[in-house]
Amino acid sequence: MADIILRVAVVLIFFSIVLGVLRLIIGRTAVDRVVAIDMLTVVSIAMIALYAHLSGRFVYIDVALVYGLLSFLAVLAIARFLEKGP
Repeated sequence: MADIILRVAVVLIFFSIVLGVLRLIIGRTAVDRVVAIDMLTVVSIAMIALYAHLSGRFVYIDVALVYGLLSFLAVLAIARFLEKGP
């Protein structure tokens, strides 16, 4: 049963990567692209967590947490820059 759940998680992660890249390419505004990049970072955090579970090395969870924090701070900085405008 756990094997099926892991396979479904991998398939869902794959589809979310495809949809995120499509949104990144098709996005009309800078905000659309920032949201797509933020979604892709969340998906990569999910991949890191899934890899940590599969490999049994839970030190990667710390890596995912730090990556999430840095991603959050980067999105805040970009949002502040876009709010001011050129």
